[in-house]
Amino acid sequence: MKNFIKEFKEFALKGNVFDMAVGIMLGGAISALVGSLVENVLTPLIGMIFGEPDFSAITLGPIQIGSFINAIISFLIIAFVLFLLIRGINRLTRKEEAIEEVTPSKEELLLTEIRDLLSQQNK
Repeated sequence: MKNFIKEFKEFALKGNVFDMAVGIMLGGAISALVGSLVENVLTPLIGMIFGEPDFSAITLGPIQIGSFINAIISFLIIAFVLFLLIRGINRLTRKEEAIEEVTPSKEELLLTEIRDLLSQQNK
């Protein structure tokens, strides 16, 4: 039983599993945020520009095609907003990586200095 608990602890506290759990929780929070943005901000703006953006009254007999159109529009808006969020985060991440790449570490500076001293001795 102790071995089982030890294995579970190693599995649960591994970096990948923990990162995945954090990602899922952040995904839920972002989903609520984006859903609120679509429902409370973007949909009313679209309604003001194009009229009421609710197509649920459109039917083809018993098939409620309007509800499906509403779902498609909502999906496209959510996908676009998520694209913009991820694009912004990626740009920030790239800038941070570029800054890290520009500044050499202490070890690199020391090795460069040693290389320069050795090349001067060999002349």
